[in-house]
Amino acid sequence: MLRAATMQDLPRIMEIVQATVAEMHAYGNYQWDEIYPTERDFAADIAQGDLFVSITDGLLCGLICINQTEPAVYADADWSLKEPALVLHRMAVDPDLRGRGTGSELLRQAETLAHGLGLRYLKTDTYALNDKAQQLFLKQGYHFCGEIQFRKMERSFYCYEKVL
Repeated sequence: MLRAATMQDLPRIMEIVQATVAEMHAYGNYQWDEIYPTERDFAADIAQGDLFVSITDGLLCGLICINQTEPAVYADADWSLKEPALVLHRMAVDPDLRGRGTGSELLRQAETLAHGLGLRYLKTDTYALNDKAQQLFLKQGYHFCGEIQFRKMERSFYCYEKVL
């Protein structure tokens, strides 16, 4: 089941984020850290109605922020369309609960929202070392469309898009 996140979900969301950060750091991916994303980021997502969670067997197991906010550096990517898009940010699935299709379900939620808003275009990015996210995007029909730079990170971020 997917639903909009509430402030009551925030402690569980942060558990998932902390577990995800620990896993990323274990394989040298410092895409997320103590600077980004923070509890404040997720609280703002919830307040704006942009954060969605996946619930399986009564347990919150994944989350994704979906809105139309494009970072300024998106201008540096080779997007195929010049039209409004939904943008996917801050996606995570509890590392202990992966392999159940939660990531795919979260991406399908973005497609459902896009259709409801009359949009046919999705954009996202992920750090060059985040192989799991890259594989998920490709599996769900997203296409690579360039590299951008965030926060003076050592590596670039890969951009992906999907036309519905």
